[in-house]
This record gives sequence, structure tokens and C-alpha cells, in this order.
Amino acid sequence: MTRHFQREIDKLKKKMLHVAAMVEENLQGAVKSVTERDAILASEVIERDNDIDQMEVEVEEDCLKILALHQPVAYDLRFLIAVLKINNDLERIGDLATNIAERTRELVQYPPLRVPFDLDGMLQLAIEMVKGSVDSLVELDSRRADQVCKTDDEMDAWHRGAYAAIQEEIAKNPDAVKYYISLLGISRNLERIGDHATNIAEDVMYMESGEIVRHQGEGLAHF
Repeated sequence: MTRHFQREIDKLKKKMLHVAAMVEENLQGAVKSVTERDAILASEVIERDNDIDQMEVEVEEDCLKILALHQPVAYDLRFLIAVLKINNDLERIGDLATNIAERTRELVQYPPLRVPFDLDGMLQLAIEMVKGSVDSLVELDSRRADQVCKTDDEMDAWHRGAYAAIQEEIAKNPDAVKYYISLLGISRNLERIGDHATNIAEDVMYMESGEIVRHQGEGLAHF
């Protein structure tokens, strides 16, 4: 590996971690906007998404330049492929945080009603999954990544429970349907954030081992 190539990789890593930090901060803000019914904070989250989008484009362009100029192989190639995929998942988490903030701006138009599912638990789990996946990336920790993957089933179950509970509440209180639909949107976005955090964790495991773990039940593919 040439010194120039190593410098480019180090620069890419720093930029990637910056994107991850921005996404994590925006998700924290979106979650806080929900729990505190803070429309101003929700608007700030939405505005910051443009910065995440710009950084995502820069990381992708840097990856493509390195691939074209240095034609890496083995671990270095695996690393760049993983960065491209993780970069996309981080950007999507940023978009989903924005969606949650938009739902907050809808919710505050209505008086607060009982939330018929464990919204706080879902919010906290989403934050933990994103933080865990980002930490596994920073530390290149396959064990931490594996823990994130195993948590995804819990998030899916909570979303299914939220969907059923909201259906019951709408049947009892049809006048509040818009309020409950906004809550359902938050639950759905949290479930999708969990999916993207899991994708990141799986790509960290791929980066480290060369094994594609998305379809373990069908046998592992090796790079």
C-alpha cells in the first residue's frame, strides 16, 4: 500500500465517521422533538438533513476516485465496498430521522392523547441500534455488530405491536385518526432505522471477515 493510498483511506475514514456523527446527532434531535413535542427542534432536524446529504455525496465520490485510481484488492477493496454501502445506509437513517421530525410537526397540532404502545422504548432502541452499529464501525468490532443484528427482531416485533394497538385506538376514537396515523408513521420509521442499522452492522462484519451474513440461513458467501 502506497503512502498516498493510505492517506486517502485515512481521509475517507474520518469523513465517514463525521457522517455517522451527524446522523446520530440528528436522530437524537428527532427523538427529542417527539418526546418533548418540540416543533422548533423538529424543524432544525429537517434543515440539517441537507448537510448529511452533501456529505454522503462527498464520501461516495471519494470512494469512486480511490477505486479508479488505485484499483485496490482483498481487504482494501472489501473496505471500500462496505463504506459505499454503509454510507448509503447512514444517509437513509438521516432521511428517516427527518421523517420522524416531520411527524412531530403534525402531532403538535393536536392535543396529546394516550400513546397505545411503548413509543419511548422504540425510540431508545432505535438510538441504541444506530449507536451500536456506528460504534462497531469505529472500533471494527464484529461482536458489537452481531449484537445489533440480533436486536432487529425486537424492533420488528414492537412495530407489529404498535400497528395492532393503533388500529384498536382508531376504531375506538375515529376522530383522532390523523393523530394516530402520525404515531404509526413514527413507529414505521423507527422500524426502518433498525433495518438500516442492521445493514451497517452486517457490512462491518463483512469488512472484517469477508463473509456476507445477510443470508446465513442459505449458506455464507465468501469474498
